[in-house]
Amino acid sequence: MITGASSGIGRACALWLDRAGWQVFATVRKDADGLRLKSDASPRLRTILLDVTDPDQIAAVARTLSERVGREGLHGLINNAGIAAGGLVEYLDAEELRRVFETNTIAPLSVTRHLIPLLRKARGRIVMISSIAGFSSTPLLSPYCASKFALEALTDGMRLELKPWGIEVVSIQPGAIKTDIWDKARSYVEGELRKYPPIAFEKYGPLLTRMAESLEKPKGVDADEVARAVETALTVARPKARYLVGRDALIRSWIESLPTSLRDRLILSRMPKYGTNATEPVNELQAEGQEDVNQ
Repeated sequence: MITGASSGIGRACALWLDRAGWQVFATVRKDADGLRLKSDASPRLRTILLDVTDPDQIAAVARTLSERVGREGLHGLINNAGIAAGGLVEYLDAEELRRVFETNTIAPLSVTRHLIPLLRKARGRIVMISSIAGFSSTPLLSPYCASKFALEALTDGMRLELKPWGIEVVSIQPGAIKTDIWDKARSYVEGELRKYPPIAFEKYGPLLTRMAESLEKPKGVDADEVARAVETALTVARPKARYLVGRDALIRSWIESLPTSLRDRLILSRMPKYGTNATEPVNELQAEGQEDVNQ
């Protein structure tokens, strides 16, 4: 079963594993998304409506899967559903942080708990779609990174707890991926910026500008590269605990191996000057933010 298969990595994994001959159960949020997915897949693929933050729906899906797979059990669970989030820690709303954790951390745990009995029958495998944000936190991404750091902690604990039943638990840690998450992130950032008071742009203007500019130049590897790693995690005799996907993921892993002070200097060297060191003038991003707040 794959959660969040409407688009991006989840869709790529569903189609990749379907082509490889797996019986895939792909969860989507909308019927239309399911129809689009099925139009590109074999007749084997089944779609299931699921909001991963709804406990009742999760329980219902677990019952449905139990009826479908029977005594054979479930050979693989891919927890992919998640949301992007970011912003300045100084202006981070606690409710927004809870929303991010609900989807990116608590939901994978809830889905997995309900399906462990089926995974135990098949000595199946659990794959968590994490991120380089799960081991490397950077400015403006603290909410997302925090949710992925927590997911990594749950993954490690689960891997050890379920080992006696032969259930392997694997983390996939992609870097930037070419998916529509960039469009979603752009819309999210625009909405968050409208909430900031004018003083936020005075303090962090250059940093916020850089963030907005970076979303206009999406980059990364194809989502199929993640799907390939997922298939490996599901099929090799002894899977690794973690699989890095993408050159930037490897670079970030190396950066995190450095002493913390050197690591911080290296990351900040890639950032524009802001705060007491800022030299850049107020730009249109600040002006738009002030206008939105005033309105």
